Amino acid sequence: MIIIGIESSCDETAVAVVKDKKEVLSSVVASQIDVHTEFGGVVPEVASRIHVENISYCIEKALKDANITMEDVDAVAVTQGPGLIGCLHVGVQAAKTLAFAYHKPLVPVHHLAGHIYANELVVDMKYPVLALVVSGGNTELVYMKDETSFEILGETQDDAIGEAFDKVARVLGLGYPGGPKIDKLAKEGKPVYELAKPKTQGRYDFSFSGLKSSVLQFTKRMERQGKTFDMADLACSFQECALDEIFSRVRAVLDDHKDIRHFVVGGGVSANSRLREKVEELRNEYPEVEFTVPPMYCCTDNASMIGVAGTIAYLSGRRGNASLTADSSLEIQ
Repeated sequence: MIIIGIESSCDETAVAVVKDKKEVLSSVVASQIDVHTEFGGVVPEVASRIHVENISYCIEKALKDANITMEDVDAVAVTQGPGLIGCLHVGVQAAKTLAFAYHKPLVPVHHLAGHIYANELVVDMKYPVLALVVSGGNTELVYMKDETSFEILGETQDDAIGEAFDKVARVLGLGYPGGPKIDKLAKEGKPVYELAKPKTQGRYDFSFSGLKSSVLQFTKRMERQGKTFDMADLACSFQECALDEIFSRVRAVLDDHKDIRHFVVGGGVSANSRLREKVEELRNEYPEVEFTVPPMYCCTDNASMIGVAGTIAYLSGRRGNASLTADSSLEIQ
């Protein structure tokens, strides 16, 4: 089975061809990071226009790199949501056009499902699965009893962890994107500064807004008092506090749900080196659970994961039609 996947939920125009859910025949990603770096973050209107410019080229190149034509494709999968609405529309319209023109089934895919299923590229997921989705727009713990069921156990009450990384990087003058810059700087520091501990209502929920504000207040306080601080130590202190928030919730779920066989991570923040170290620590604490973090090439937004998710959705009978439209707040189901 050959699926062409299209992803345009944020600032990456991506198209990939995936065979039998495991083999990536081609993967094309047109990044806009250089453009949005000038603005200190993603500008939705600019991102949408660049998607329009890139989408046809990415489709053509993905087919060429895979050495196939649309006649060889079994279905067209596309990210329906969530994401930036203008960006999503570009991908959805392109996918509908391809499906209509070549008489192929259209398969809508949830962006977060794509991040979770990216793990299928390297391992067969064993259910029940606990998935940690960490990105610029989402922070969620998802329980999957089987391949097509999703139950959100915990989610952020305010900022997503990736958003918090970007905002703290801005406070520290590191620029955009903030995640990789903080990750790199934190390796040179130690967690010596005390920051506010996030407070949440739910046992499995997250909060990062207070932590972000605590970093800002710390820098302002030091400035008022005429004191200096070590940037690397502050980056390290923030990162440790943020990841402790994540993994305390992960441990709570694993302790409460003894049936979980597999823990997987998905989303751009899964590229964080310290997060990957903490997953290894969990491996030693819960030997009965399998742990998987996807390879670096499919951590950030890409269409390979949409191709995998699209294959699973297609086999489960999910279809879209001419009325399919983008949904910026689409719930995973």
